[in-house]
Amino acid sequence: MENSNLKKLIIVGGGSAGWMTAVYLNRVLNHSKKNFDITVIESPDIGVIGVGESTVHSVRHFFAGMGLDEFELVRETNASFKLGIMFDNWRKPENGKMHRYFHPFEQMQLGVEQDLATQWNLQKSSDGKRYDEWVSASQALLEKGHGPKNDQSHQYQGAVPYGYHIDAVLLGRYLRRKGVEAGITYVEATVSDVNVVDGNIESVETNEERYSADFFIDCTGFRGVLIGALKKDNWVSFKDALPCDRAVAMQSPLEPDEIPVPFTTATAMDHGWAWKIDLNNRRGFGYVYDSAYLSQEEAEQALRAHVGPDRNFTKCVHMRFRTGCREETWVGNCIATGLAGGFIEPLESTGLHLINLAAGLMGTHLLSLDRPDAARRSFNRLMSAFYQDLKQFIVLHYCLTDRDDTPFWQNAPATVDHCEWLKDQLEVWKHKTCEFYDLAGSSSSIFSDENYRYVLYGMQHYPDLDLNLDTEDLSVFETAQKIRATALARTEPMEDYLRSLAI
Repeated sequence: MENSNLKKLIIVGGGSAGWMTAVYLNRVLNHSKKNFDITVIESPDIGVIGVGESTVHSVRHFFAGMGLDEFELVRETNASFKLGIMFDNWRKPENGKMHRYFHPFEQMQLGVEQDLATQWNLQKSSDGKRYDEWVSASQALLEKGHGPKNDQSHQYQGAVPYGYHIDAVLLGRYLRRKGVEAGITYVEATVSDVNVVDGNIESVETNEERYSADFFIDCTGFRGVLIGALKKDNWVSFKDALPCDRAVAMQSPLEPDEIPVPFTTATAMDHGWAWKIDLNNRRGFGYVYDSAYLSQEEAEQALRAHVGPDRNFTKCVHMRFRTGCREETWVGNCIATGLAGGFIEPLESTGLHLINLAAGLMGTHLLSLDRPDAARRSFNRLMSAFYQDLKQFIVLHYCLTDRDDTPFWQNAPATVDHCEWLKDQLEVWKHKTCEFYDLAGSSSSIFSDENYRYVLYGMQHYPDLDLNLDTEDLSVFETAQKIRATALARTEPMEDYLRSLAI
């Protein structure tokens, strides 16, 4: 007998956004009994922007929460592991040496009165080591080519927090298979019309059938087909703070003698920055840039010159994007997520993280659809705060530069003028260590005071600590070194670990 109380939920659009959301909601909303009939309508005609994904570490907890086998996930998506991001060339060279710093995922808590950051700032000139080189166990691992695990590691656990380098197209296909196995209905069709009645979506139409539901989720990418039908002029632009609006991406097979490195590289270029991401089977490159200074052809030429002439490429994709978010990501009976909900340039790999956050909120806010007004306001407030917090963290990377070699970099320091809290806080951090309480009200749920420290001190924004304190006590750093040594002992070269998974 059909359950008359069963609510119908339709997700339009597949890819990472659609299938992450579908599998998660099916797991949360239907785990004990079926409350929602979930259908994903995925177009065979509209391609997925599959240039590869670099993730933050919280995504592994999301995958674990979906009940996915990590070994299977890694094998089926050609994934490798990521310990953090190496930033190159974001400031002027010093003494002929390129500027560099590393942003790992970890937060080393030592339980001592004077924290690592304060102690390091008091004596940072003693040996010339960077902040991350002093305090990060992940930095020690990447120096040896180690990943976060060994062949005895449990699923989703490692010696340090880690994310993934993952094939976005294969991830979508893998999640689609797992979703269908779990009872999600899959429809391969292209939505041609959206029927709106009294501010809600009544149904969507394909070339063969009309589909009605109680609730809809828009995963149609930048087009925002569903959310756009409900509300026009629903976009908050971040263009003033984050002016990059184009990207060119290329893929190249790994050569037999190339080993995937366990970190993303973000290299500052003349008019933006270039990424390098190693999966288990290929290397991905991209250039995120401001089209006010660079044409599509010039960007591709610059990326090819940066990579070098000896690389053979199997794919080259040009993309246009706009940074910002929906003023309301939930309108009527529709929520927009993924690129349909907003976009932050991928400097800190937050694309899948935002899908993760939105799906988590859906899992709590959609438990009652009878009185949605308060839930809708809550969802919109939280999602807007997530985007705003992530925006200011990305701006932090740009605004502290001293580069002035191109107009793009000459204008970069002024981007902080569009982030009032960050601008004020940077003045504070000239005189004190960045600490937990400075960001205790943060909404991003991913970037804490420690993440800010790695960028602040990597970009040489140091506090002026001039008290006459004893800086000879190195016990705190000796403890940090023991933690680094323990992490090395608990891990193995990433190449060996990936081989043990029979990839």
